[in-house]
Amino acid sequence: MFCDRGAFDVDEARQILQAGIARGLLPRLHAHQLDRTGAVQLGVELDAASVDHCNHVSKADIGALAGSATVATVLPGADFSTRSMYADARRMIDAGVVVALATDCNPGSSYTTSMPFCIAVAVRDMHLTPAEALWAATAGGARALRRDDIGVLAVGKRADFAVIAAPSYVHLAYRPGVALVAVTWKSAP
Repeated sequence: MFCDRGAFDVDEARQILQAGIARGLLPRLHAHQLDRTGAVQLGVELDAASVDHCNHVSKADIGALAGSATVATVLPGADFSTRSMYADARRMIDAGVVVALATDCNPGSSYTTSMPFCIAVAVRDMHLTPAEALWAATAGGARALRRDDIGVLAVGKRADFAVIAAPSYVHLAYRPGVALVAVTWKSAP
């Protein structure tokens, strides 16, 4: 649901999302990329799986997210491409918000599929540590999907992972633009 300046307002979004919830859909919102509209608060109110972008969040928005199951998905590829301010992921994490990191791949504002690039930007411009950025890109992403069978390497979880050709995962942030993935492992469905 695109609830932002120039799109659906909060009342319209609430109506549409409630109709989807009534039909068994899990809500998620495009929220606060362009302006502070109330979409983050709406997402928390409706127990949305995620609110995506979160560039213009207030202290109250962050507090609401920290006390909820709604994940704040930040999209540094879109911010980089549009030269917009980055979401304040550092402040959100410090407040206890679960943050996910994604590419937002689309031909209009973020035409990248490179998670290593997004991890590097999250470290450099959003002030996450390499460990926080990797967690947000994996376990945080799984939380944004409300999945507990993916996003971590553990017994009983799906074995979907990438092996990188580097001595440490830190190289994902340290060497942006370098193709480090050596092998991708995807478990059978």
